[in-house]
Amino acid sequence: MTTPGVNELADVATDERLGAVRRRFVNEHDGLPDGARAALRRLVADEFPLLGSAAVTEIVDRLHADLVGLGPVELVLRDPTVTDVLINGPGPIWVERNGVLEATAHRVLGEQITALIERAFGPLGISVDRAHPIADGRLPDGSRVSVVLPPLCLHGPVVAVRRFGRDPLPIDAFGPDHLAVVLRSLVERRANIVVYGSTGSGKTTLVGSLARIIDPTERVVVIEDAAEVVLSLPHLVRLETRVANGEGAGAVELRELVRAALRLRPDRLIVGEVRGAEALDMIWALSTGHRGSLSTCHARGPLDALARLETFVLMSGVDLPLTAARQQVRRAVDALIGVERCGDGTRRVVDVSLVSSSPDHPTGIVACWPTPEHRGEGFAS
Repeated sequence: MTTPGVNELADVATDERLGAVRRRFVNEHDGLPDGARAALRRLVADEFPLLGSAAVTEIVDRLHADLVGLGPVELVLRDPTVTDVLINGPGPIWVERNGVLEATAHRVLGEQITALIERAFGPLGISVDRAHPIADGRLPDGSRVSVVLPPLCLHGPVVAVRRFGRDPLPIDAFGPDHLAVVLRSLVERRANIVVYGSTGSGKTTLVGSLARIIDPTERVVVIEDAAEVVLSLPHLVRLETRVANGEGAGAVELRELVRAALRLRPDRLIVGEVRGAEALDMIWALSTGHRGSLSTCHARGPLDALARLETFVLMSGVDLPLTAARQQVRRAVDALIGVERCGDGTRRVVDVSLVSSSPDHPTGIVACWPTPEHRGEGFAS
């Protein structure tokens, strides 16, 4: 008699013994993730004694994802080329792979989405229900998960999982040598840099790569809504915001963390994304000695990036006229680096601009790269 292999798993999946494995697991296991995989392997081996090890592993993986994990999403995330997993209600799971969006063969049911949300946010103490229909969190592997529930979305719960690379890319891998020289020089000269671009353009990836250039003897404090920037610095402090609990208490905003970071003796600050009143605290920090800091913002160009930073400063609640806010921003920020995602999924730098508060430059922007001889070049990530 031949031993069933992986190709015969479709038949096994309909076998009533698979239901027996599920029932035994629910009855015998304590419900905690620890030890779940070993328990499932033992149960599958009991019920399917003729299956080879590869087939057993495949069944265990699927049962583990379904019973204690993230369901089909967990299976999709096993592909190392997948960077984003998107669920638009019951139906196919979409992914971004190598910069391109595509539908997968995996489908998800309504109850599976509900289980996914409970297992992702339950351990974080974050309430996700009709009273709290929007939530963000982090999975154990560091991936960011965001969810929006009905009635805010019309076709069922929407879930987005963003995975971040484990190792930052070296700056030399991003493109032409002359551009790498410019970026390396900005970091080494302790320029305050803001990376701008649209969602998914590669802002966080570039910040992680720029941070690789920082002197390892420096103390770096990172402040983020959700830990995204991939860093391997030896003297690193990471701070992360916290949402309110079910009673609406305990929230810690980005602005509070920026203020707290200044008391932690940083040599440099890295603020994951500036999008509100915390901009004023960051600008003051950059103006008072924390040179060489990095941040990101959503913007379409260098002028738009400066304007958005000025607007964020005005949102701080401090009674500042626009001229004062503009002056503060232009004195604090030394360089703006623009990134974008191309049609083929690659990310590239499209602009490096220096910021000036001199009246000789009324827009505040001094072109830096690409120079006329390098116009049209970018660097793919």
